[in-house]
Amino acid sequence: MKKISCVIMDWAGTSVDFGCFAPLNAFLKVFSEEKGIDITYRQAREPMGLLKIDHIKAILNMPEVNDKFRARYGRDWNMDDVNEMYQSFEKHLFASLKNFTTPIPGVLDTIRLLREDGLKIGSTTGYTQAMMDVVRPGAAAKGYVVDNLVTPDDVPAGRPAPYMIYKNMIDLAIPSVDNVVKVGDTIADIKEGVNAKVWTVGLITGSNEMGLSEEEYNRRSADELAGLKHEVRERMLAAGAHFALDNITELPACIEKINR
Repeated sequence: MKKISCVIMDWAGTSVDFGCFAPLNAFLKVFSEEKGIDITYRQAREPMGLLKIDHIKAILNMPEVNDKFRARYGRDWNMDDVNEMYQSFEKHLFASLKNFTTPIPGVLDTIRLLREDGLKIGSTTGYTQAMMDVVRPGAAAKGYVVDNLVTPDDVPAGRPAPYMIYKNMIDLAIPSVDNVVKVGDTIADIKEGVNAKVWTVGLITGSNEMGLSEEEYNRRSADELAGLKHEVRERMLAAGAHFALDNITELPACIEKINR
């Protein structure tokens, strides 16, 4: 008997936008260029997958970033700062979002195989509905279509809360968490799946956790990539992922394994 009947995909860094660069670039602009607070790529990426306003708060809460804010402004940050930064983040993101809707290699063929096997394809995201109104049609024009999309706007809270997964299950009439595989590229994705008590799969290649563009990925040596992938796999498994796959083409075999 087939246990799994639904796969719930993340968007940026999992199904589209290799390396999850659209939000990264916008966060760097807001913090480093506009607020004058230098943050590293790692700091900008660490909370990826959260609702974006929560992501800004998570960066500001990092002790090093908090200290830099206090040193520059002579006070602690507050929600007025967060709201102002979020408005700016949205402006930068919307200006570039349409350029980051290309499916990651292997995604289209893998989704086609899963559909042929009778699986439904749901999706969750850290983007708002307005952001997805840009991403979803852009991805569809390039061949990537899902059966259902839930954004944090539709539920009481975004990741790592499980609500977006549960809403997908309701919308797609999936009767049990045992029938669901959640697939994502961030630690927030993994925690979302773990909190929903569904099978949780991390994808390494193209992920926010790996943090390489496709060009950078292709330039790295096999040894360098192996080392990076090992680090990402360990982080995903430590966060509670049942599996951490090299890339999405391994997903059908992973689902077969779960079914067995």
